[in-house]
Amino acid sequence: MSGSGRSGPRARAVAAGAAVLAVVAGLGVRTVADGAVAKYAGDALYTVLICALVALCAPRARPLAVAGAGLGISWAVELLQLTGVPAELSRHSAVARLVLGSTFNAPDLFWYAVGAAAAWAAHTAATSRGTGPRTAASR
Repeated sequence: MSGSGRSGPRARAVAAGAAVLAVVAGLGVRTVADGAVAKYAGDALYTVLICALVALCAPRARPLAVAGAGLGISWAVELLQLTGVPAELSRHSAVARLVLGSTFNAPDLFWYAVGAAAAWAAHTAATSRGTGPRTAASR
């Protein structure tokens, strides 16, 4: 248990809202920017979305665990692209293309870490509100 003082249903609602915001932000970035800005912002937001989904599934998980899981999943998907499987699936499915991508790009690994750090910071702030000071052990 995280010691956050939030109930499971409330934590799930916050996580669901964060997931929606990550998708809206990703779509928004694509409408106002292009090129590297849109791509790397999209990478970071992809990890924020995964972190929100992890928090939705495990509402009492600590922020560091959620961010670590989100980063691990993002990196695993990126490294899977080295096999060519996502590229093949992406040729046949728009959903696979959105979820798995198709081509490995090493800089993406850094931007996933940026997204995980942002998700960790937001989750930490959300879970520590109104609960008094937190110790390093409670994070």
